[in-house]
Amino acid sequence: MAAKALSFDVGDYVVYPKHGVGRVIELQSQEIAGLKLELYVLRFEKERMTLRVPTNKAESVGMRKLSSSVTLDEALTTLKGKPKVKRTMWSRRAQEYEAKINSGDLVSIAEVVRDLFRADDQPEQSYSERQIFEAATSRLARELAAMEQTDEPKAQEKILDILREHAVLHAK
Repeated sequence: MAAKALSFDVGDYVVYPKHGVGRVIELQSQEIAGLKLELYVLRFEKERMTLRVPTNKAESVGMRKLSSSVTLDEALTTLKGKPKVKRTMWSRRAQEYEAKINSGDLVSIAEVVRDLFRADDQPEQSYSERQIFEAATSRLARELAAMEQTDEPKAQEKILDILREHAVLHAK
């Protein structure tokens, strides 16, 4: 078995790209098909899901510690930027947005949130736009909440406040 490049301790918050922020609740050893595996046991409270990730696969699946404060600042700055709306077909844009959300990269997720945000005076979002916007906002809020040691609703309100404040500036 290769040496562990990444190591997480019980109690650490981690980001698993496809599921967002979880917490390492246990380190397990299991024998599967005659091989002894070391596993991180992750708990995702929001989804009420437990995930077991082999320690030697953590890096290859993109599992990482919470972002640095520099990355968080960059993501929040991204939210303040002018939305970039491509004129490609929705299905292609939706795929790009999903890929950014599932990348686990905080700045990419912030780009999706910024680009799909609609101020009160703007046209209504379609159902699928709203679904992607909510998924991205939730993912961003969970990591922000874990980093600022607050809860997800407060983090989500902070994100929406930034978006609303800057939507007014970009509308001018």
